[in-house]
Amino acid sequence: MRPGAVRPGARGRRSGRSWWRTGVGVLLTALMLFPVYWMVNVSLTRDENMRKENPDWFPVDPTFDGYTTVLDDQLPYLRTSLLIGLGTVAVTLALAAPAGYALAKLRPRGGRALSFALLVAQMIPGIIMAMGFYGIFLNLGLLNEWWGLIIADSTLAVPFGVLIFVAFMSGIPDELIAAAKIDGAGAWRTFRSVILPVSRNAVVTVSLFAFLWAWSDFVFASTLDAGGAHRPITLGIYQYIGNNSSEWNAIMATAVVASVPAAVLLVLAQRFVAAGVTAGAVKD
Repeated sequence: MRPGAVRPGARGRRSGRSWWRTGVGVLLTALMLFPVYWMVNVSLTRDENMRKENPDWFPVDPTFDGYTTVLDDQLPYLRTSLLIGLGTVAVTLALAAPAGYALAKLRPRGGRALSFALLVAQMIPGIIMAMGFYGIFLNLGLLNEWWGLIIADSTLAVPFGVLIFVAFMSGIPDELIAAAKIDGAGAWRTFRSVILPVSRNAVVTVSLFAFLWAWSDFVFASTLDAGGAHRPITLGIYQYIGNNSSEWNAIMATAVVASVPAAVLLVLAQRFVAAGVTAGAVKD
């Protein structure tokens, strides 16, 4: 047998292991995605079929009444969630990107302690931060303000964003910064014209996670809400839940509609997210 040749038996065993791993992967994926499928199934189920002893595994007699209700009732909540999500992204990038650049390249005194403090900040439970914000906003009269939720959600996203930017920008060659200095660019011009354009993966990663945190937030929204009109979709869904009855097809239809933006963003940005999260993991 030639050196390096693969024996037929070894090839068959390798193929068998490959099919086995593929089967396990498909099974685990199906188990994880089953709640999503059931959410869609219930959103298409009629009210009279909702409490059947043997529920239908497929929408045999589908109805789109739940989605019609969502479009009639939930659009203001969706707009508020979109506004809060985009505002959180803007605040997070405005704070995290310059901070990450400073810690990675300017190396200020106390930078290690600050990085450790940011790591510890991510370990604080959200409900504790929510109660603190409630006391502050109550004294300032800022409850039920959409931009108050932007500030609250940004406290979760900014520490994560700074750590991602530090890890990514640490891998940018110092020669780029030196060349910018030779051309007469200051620290801010170097950051804006040189560092940010090559940090696209980190920008997309931080933006995506900041938006998803704000879009799916319930703790801050429920704690800082005073019953006004500017509610996110995570609270708008509760208008279908009562003490005696619940409109389950409308609830699940709202959940499906609210999941679409997050799913689309994840699909579009997955390549950038993979590169941004793993940046700095391998050193030359």
